[in-house]
Amino acid sequence: MTTDYNEGLESLESEELDLESTPATYEVITYPADFTLEGLVSKYRKGSMTVPGFQRNYVWNIKQASRLIESFLLGLPVPAIFLFTDEVNNEQLVIDGQQRLMSVVYFFDGYFGEADKGGRKKVFRLTGLNEKSPYYNKTYADFEDTDQAAFNKLNDSVLRAFVVKQITPNGNTSVYHIFERLNTGGTQLVGQEIRNCVYHGDFNNLLCDLNKYVNWRKIFGSESPHKRQKDVELILRFFAFYENGENYERPIKDFMSNFMRMNQHMDEDKQRDFERIFKDTCDQIVDLLGIKPFHIWSGLNVAVFDSTFTALAKHGFPRDLQERFERLKSDEDFVKGVRGATADDSIVELRMSLARQHLTP
Repeated sequence: MTTDYNEGLESLESEELDLESTPATYEVITYPADFTLEGLVSKYRKGSMTVPGFQRNYVWNIKQASRLIESFLLGLPVPAIFLFTDEVNNEQLVIDGQQRLMSVVYFFDGYFGEADKGGRKKVFRLTGLNEKSPYYNKTYADFEDTDQAAFNKLNDSVLRAFVVKQITPNGNTSVYHIFERLNTGGTQLVGQEIRNCVYHGDFNNLLCDLNKYVNWRKIFGSESPHKRQKDVELILRFFAFYENGENYERPIKDFMSNFMRMNQHMDEDKQRDFERIFKDTCDQIVDLLGIKPFHIWSGLNVAVFDSTFTALAKHGFPRDLQERFERLKSDEDFVKGVRGATADDSIVELRMSLARQHLTP
């Protein structure tokens, strides 16, 4: 686990054990598929192959991308990409190989990277090659106009993909673990960053919008968003316990992932309900408990947060909440439940039950 993942939050052994627990056993099939570059670009443009919800931007420079294109033209081997078949949305998710895929897409489009703030795009010419190379400084359009053989070779060049499909259990929770273990970028994606990629959609957009809410920022204890989206993850964690807490099973990362998958394409009525519930709860907590109420020992304690926030959202706010909350924090069983090393389901149920008993009128 990266050191900045839990920045600003209390380090809890039970949470670390839960996050590092062995995932469920999956039946997954993996098979190779050879795509021509022309075919890959076509699938990407049609939206049937996506780089899902990436917050990490394309990071290669034009020399790196140019050398990749040259490798295809020279017939040199290029590492395979990994795709996950999402049958619900009828698309293939790129779980490893974003830089390679997007380099090819950019070259075929003729422009390197996205437009700058002024809307200008940089023409993609093969850069950093030996000046005597027949491909030096060429664009995709140049090949089409002056070197039909190279143009055809590039279009017909093959990039191998390994396609992953989950058979059992139902759903696609294995993609979280594949992403977690396979992603080879310079900074490993973690937690909510992975869900943001895998379960992009209406619910994810709502979580990101709610993360900007002023009273939530006061509760979380920072005006700026968390670098690794831990604040967004806590909002998801609340909604998962609020709506499906009675069915909680560890590990917590799969519990949250399953909930996000089930609500990926949330209808507008439910979005409005979730927004109202979350904002009202934030407003009441700041009004009655002040800012950073869950920073009790050393940073925000996520176990105190989810048990308290959920209990208050479900059962209402007593007038003497401050006194009740102080008694809850003094309850030895509750402290053990939120700070202990055990991560089993009974401990989660205990702290939720104690929060409800102490805080409910």
